[in-house]
Amino acid sequence: MRHSFGDRLFIGFIYTFLTFLAFATFYPFWNAVVVSFNSGQDTVLGGVTFWPRDFTLENYEIVFKDERMVTGFMVSVLRTVIGTLLSIIATAIFAYGMTKKELIGRKYYMIMCIVTLYFSGGLIPTFLIIRGIGLMDSFWVMIIPTLLSVWNMIIFRTFFSGLPGGLEESAKIDGCTNWGIFFRIILPLSGPVIATLSLFTAITHWNDWFVPSIYLTNTDLYPIQTILQQTLNSNIMSEQLSQVDSAAASHLTKMQSVTTKSLSMATMVVATLPIICVYPFVQKYFVKGVLVGSMKE
Repeated sequence: MRHSFGDRLFIGFIYTFLTFLAFATFYPFWNAVVVSFNSGQDTVLGGVTFWPRDFTLENYEIVFKDERMVTGFMVSVLRTVIGTLLSIIATAIFAYGMTKKELIGRKYYMIMCIVTLYFSGGLIPTFLIIRGIGLMDSFWVMIIPTLLSVWNMIIFRTFFSGLPGGLEESAKIDGCTNWGIFFRIILPLSGPVIATLSLFTAITHWNDWFVPSIYLTNTDLYPIQTILQQTLNSNIMSEQLSQVDSAAASHLTKMQSVTTKSLSMATMVVATLPIICVYPFVQKYFVKGVLVGSMKE
């Protein structure tokens, strides 16, 4: 098919715009990686853009020798794995129940769920509830309050409603219970939507720093993102240096080129890289999993 001059001009504009948009999106992260591998004193001089001018690994040496970072990384991994697994299971079970027309009060439950999409109780009522049920200063405060996602429930419900009703009828004739139908038939057929929603949920858990900063006082329970947020908002380089073990202290005294900015960039890369590595494994499910949300009953 031969394009007219106007079509070629429009296509060229679109490609130029998308190229610029991709560069504007990618460059800040790339620059953070470059700064993390560059000497802090050299970074202060400015002009570090696409490549490290004075390459060094000292920033990462300090980050990985800080016990808070190691503990925070482990907390983030545990929170993401456990929170995603429990949230997907709980939301899928709730969504499956909402597909049953014989469920008494189904429309009422749905309306109440929709209301929460537009209105929330606010920070103070939520804080009082969490304190009242004893979740303050607990690892589970990062898991239990977010077990059910209404948005994910709607996507699950839409997908489950599109499955052939004959599957369940055949299973019931063979003596399968409702739990058996759900775990042995429904869930195995829901791979794309589970993969997509698991990624969204995992990203939410991995990136969240706000909930721990509000409900946790025990710094040993802080995920790496909360530590990163504190690092970026305060000058704690000296504190970070003082918390490394004594064996590394003598070595660190020789590291005079590290600055707060270079240390912050190294911390940000360590906190961001693991979740980025997950994308390639679930990208193939994105189209099927996301488009199912646009289907109508």
